[in-house]
Amino acid sequence: MEPVIRLENLVKQYARRGLGRGADAFTAVDSVSFSILPGTTLALVGESGSGKSTLALCIACLERATSGRICFEGQDAAALGERELRAVRPRIQLVFQDPANSLNPRWTVRDIVAEPLLVRDRIPRSEREALAAQALERVGLATEYLGRKPAELSGGQRQRVAIARALILEPNVLILDEVLSSLDCSTQAQIANLLAELQRSYGLAYLFITHDLRMAAHLADEIAVMSGGKIVEQGAPEEILRGPRRPETLSLLVASGIKSNPTAAVQQR
Repeated sequence: MEPVIRLENLVKQYARRGLGRGADAFTAVDSVSFSILPGTTLALVGESGSGKSTLALCIACLERATSGRICFEGQDAAALGERELRAVRPRIQLVFQDPANSLNPRWTVRDIVAEPLLVRDRIPRSEREALAAQALERVGLATEYLGRKPAELSGGQRQRVAIARALILEPNVLILDEVLSSLDCSTQAQIANLLAELQRSYGLAYLFITHDLRMAAHLADEIAVMSGGKIVEQGAPEEILRGPRRPETLSLLVASGIKSNPTAAVQQR
């Protein structure tokens, strides 16, 4: 099976400001390579500032990579012009951590979920509403929620609306950026089960970004640990949990309340 998306030596640099001419650029993503197969989940785990969200923006074609390749559907998305990217972006959708900030508080759920259709295509209003209702049902919300506004919804319901908005464009890849971290434990479990069900039903590939190794191990087929813009360790969840090879991974295990194999050899830098 071919990967739905493959990164090859992806680099993202930002120019430092106010440090004078000739100052080195800041490297937020440093030579990252990995691939994701259809219907599978890669968890990208790391502390805040490790480069996870910058990498997500590059993969979603919302930030231009400095160098490297993003191979998607037979083409290098990192090398495409703006016009060509318009055809790629709907296929790679990003769901953010806090739906309260990503959903327009003045809009109804109907308008929020249907917004991508309005932006991308000239679809009649009646058809947009029917597709919005269908997307909402996919995430377990009845059509009665279409007329409500975000303030009338719980945190879990808002996250379901955000997922429905991403699904309405029929993407191949969902980038889930800390989508569970702002939810309580019970709601986390519900959304995690929903994501698993959607993946089984539609063969979606997930890039699941988190700082929680416990949740990563629960959801992912593979875990990549990111630190300082680099992937420092990658493997199956049981390998990462039982025998961490890097101090960054061990630190994340401790922070997640997981006891790793005490005999594991942690490689020092």
